[in-house]
Amino acid sequence: MTDIHLTQLIEPWFENSVASQWLTHTVANLIGLCALCLLYLVTRRLVLPSLQNLITRFSPSRIGLLSTQLNKLSGRLSALICCVLFLGFFERVFVAPEWLFAIGKVVGQILLVIISGLLFSAFINLGHGIYQQLKFAKEVPIQGLVQVAKLITFIVCGILSISLLIDKSPTYILSGFGAIAAVTLLVFKDTILGLVASIQIAANRLVSIGDWIQVDAFGADGEVLDLGLNTVRVRNWDNTITTIPTYQLISDSFKNWRAMQQSSGRRIKRPIYIDMHSLQTWSGEQVASKATELDFEIDASQPLSNVSVFRKYAEHYLRSHPKISKECVLMVRSLAPSEKGLGLEVYCFSSNTQWVPYEQLQAEVIEYLVAKLSDFELRPFQAVTGQLKLD
Repeated sequence: MTDIHLTQLIEPWFENSVASQWLTHTVANLIGLCALCLLYLVTRRLVLPSLQNLITRFSPSRIGLLSTQLNKLSGRLSALICCVLFLGFFERVFVAPEWLFAIGKVVGQILLVIISGLLFSAFINLGHGIYQQLKFAKEVPIQGLVQVAKLITFIVCGILSISLLIDKSPTYILSGFGAIAAVTLLVFKDTILGLVASIQIAANRLVSIGDWIQVDAFGADGEVLDLGLNTVRVRNWDNTITTIPTYQLISDSFKNWRAMQQSSGRRIKRPIYIDMHSLQTWSGEQVASKATELDFEIDASQPLSNVSVFRKYAEHYLRSHPKISKECVLMVRSLAPSEKGLGLEVYCFSSNTQWVPYEQLQAEVIEYLVAKLSDFELRPFQAVTGQLKLD
């Protein structure tokens, strides 16, 4: 069966017209363009969205979160269908000079390569979106690997497009890459370093999205928003954004607070400095009286200093506090005497690792213990500054 051109079906409509040939060619071209536009609109607005809605009904909670990726996928798939049909039937539908057909064929092939690359990129985004819904996705981020896959896809599409444009084999273009390898490595230095760093970060689970990290060299102290191929974005606690090169997390040191957040407590380590002139020795009766008054246990069989009694009371207070972790180390210890007096260090762990509750508990504990010093005839050390008013 011989191929039939569209003009052969339209020509009888205008055989009695003066400009029958011009009208036939014009109508054929308009029909071809309108058919492509109509096909794109039908597939983009009707067929593929209907399939998407049908698939979403099976799992609205999961597939519904992929609506952005599915919309991009359907748009690029519609464009691919139109491009394939154009290349397959343009010689039977459109009327144009041979040179214009040659240009149209090359442009169509280049568009087919580009749209195919974009479609493959949309599939990668869809796969990444599905992966993000897994439980361990935050612990093993693959954003860097996804960007590498996209980069390779676009490089391949670029090589194929150039080969079609200059009518040469892709191997001809690849053969010239050896001469510019040094320039390529220089241009893509950060990308290559970022690729290696991304693989190491994902393999060793060094950083995950949502982790609290501290990178002093870049002034970053906050939550990780994004782990990319070239950069890591951190939202600091003052709501500013710090961008860090990905490879810096491997080459330099940084602090990750994830282990603290996942543990049973967050450390409180604060000293209280006591004026050494207020230290005195209490008899066993005084020690027992104070223990009875404040309801805590202490060995009153021998004289003790009032700071020792206060230290025992502070430990009792911490152990009985409902917001202090009982699973972690808890103590109140004496520091070496210094020009600031005798230091008592409160060392314990808050059960709540969140920042605001932790700071509130820390302030509550220290303020209470400082206020209790007077009950033990102790005075906090305070450096005097400014002018003294003398009577």
